[in-house]
Amino acid sequence: MRYVFECLECGVHYLPPEGMSYPDGPASPVWCTVCQGLMCQRGIPEPAAAAAVALAAAKAALTARTLQADEATPDVRPSRPARTRRARSGPSSARSKLG
Repeated sequence: MRYVFECLECGVHYLPPEGMSYPDGPASPVWCTVCQGLMCQRGIPEPAAAAAVALAAAKAALTARTLQADEATPDVRPSRPARTRRARSGPSSARSKLG
């Protein structure tokens, strides 16, 4: 499973690569790729505290999702359909009653 982040600038939810790195540099847990490029051009550094909080929140959400998936209720339906009245009243049932 992968982390999902929300950009602090534009508010869009984004899904960075699993290794948190793009071909041109590291992925930001604070900004989406568009905003990260704009901030890099403007020379604005990524806020370290916000990045730590974003990573911690994403890890907690991922842990909660995996726990919910593990605690899913099992399928309790029968493996075969119930026998109908017609199935019980065939020639085989008559033979068993006679013998």
